Amino acid sequence: MPARRIIPCLDVRDGRVVKGVKFRDHRDVGDIVAHALRYRDEGADELVFYDITASAEGRGLDIGWIERIAEVIDIPFAVAGGIRSVDQAAACLEAGADKISINSPALERPELIGEIARAFGCQCVVLGVDSFADGAAYRVQQYTGSVAATRDSGRLTLDWVREATGRGAGEIVLNCMNNDGVRSGYDIAHTAAVIAAVTVPVIASGGAGAPAHFRAAFEAGASGALAATVFHDRILPIPDLKEYLASCGIEMRR
Repeated sequence: MPARRIIPCLDVRDGRVVKGVKFRDHRDVGDIVAHALRYRDEGADELVFYDITASAEGRGLDIGWIERIAEVIDIPFAVAGGIRSVDQAAACLEAGADKISINSPALERPELIGEIARAFGCQCVVLGVDSFADGAAYRVQQYTGSVAATRDSGRLTLDWVREATGRGAGEIVLNCMNNDGVRSGYDIAHTAAVIAAVTVPVIASGGAGAPAHFRAAFEAGASGALAATVFHDRILPIPDLKEYLASCGIEMRR
């Protein structure tokens, strides 16, 4: 497997970076461009920006902030939020994004995955999956950027990731909602089950709070590990985290 990736996640609302716990009670944590610059300088491998209310509000992304980010960083970044057509995906890529991440729009119309993959390549299509543990079952949730709009999609997570990768998704970001923001560790068992179910890279997301949590995700087979709180609040400096992971025998870009 190639070097593992450390990926800060930036939830965006009204052009500002915010962070919640279990997808609720978001707090403002700063300017979007300032965060992008800091993570570039600290050695993040990639970034992902989620406009968390776009899908629930039925609108597309603000291309303006994509352009501002692309002007100042030279590391890959993905964008997500309300991308419902090839034309909207093209606008984001032309503005400077490297990947398109789709979640609720793909659940609304799964054909969208293949349309974007055929237009720009599977490597450009990231499927975001907001997975909620409901007893023994993991179910995909939709419109999670709005508490009022959040609902069950009617799909089981493993069924959905198999279908989506079959349609052309080239990467999965697995957001384990029960663990989000609580810093108790990734849901390793669920992450490993998704990794076993697909043949594309899987990014672990939800629950990182300590270096050992990242190690556990990588040892389970994750291609990357996504986190927000520990990076936004400067709890885990990215250079120190990479040094720790390298000392554990995990290949990192440094």
